[in-house]
Amino acid sequence: MTRFRRPSAPSRLPLPPLAAQAAGFALTRLLRRIARRKPAILSRLGPHGGARFLIDLRDSPLLLLMEPGARRITAHPRRAVPRHDAAIRGRLPAFLAMLHGVEDGDALFFSGELEIAGDTSAVLALRNALDDAELDLTEELAAIPGRPFDGWLRRASGFAARQSGLALSRQEAMR
Repeated sequence: MTRFRRPSAPSRLPLPPLAAQAAGFALTRLLRRIARRKPAILSRLGPHGGARFLIDLRDSPLLLLMEPGARRITAHPRRAVPRHDAAIRGRLPAFLAMLHGVEDGDALFFSGELEIAGDTSAVLALRNALDDAELDLTEELAAIPGRPFDGWLRRASGFAARQSGLALSRQEAMR
């Protein structure tokens, strides 16, 4: 299993006042687009479709609250933890590696790279839904209609992945 570089502490730089709202808006649009393109993700959640998932990217100044049933993701400052049913905590590299199939989700949980709390059956349903969907965030962004930079985005993502070591698409999983 890949060991991820140890992060520095989450960014403590003050965020612009609208940063959380802007991040939430953009992530909600992406989630809704993915739900339209891959509706099986939401149906695969079964009774957990209404669960509220806290995504705590420990190397980020924001917490994310994903509400799949409402097709919404909101971003919150770390000091304002929103009400949630289940929490997944870890660093961005581990989340991206799991999402893009570079690392096995179970292995990341057992190794401590990702931690879960709350309704573990909801977390398991979410992980299984994401595994089955074989998401590729770079391709999802590149496929947005009217985006004249899709080829550039794919090349930039590949370059950024090579430079940072982050799994920014499923392409890294195939190598």
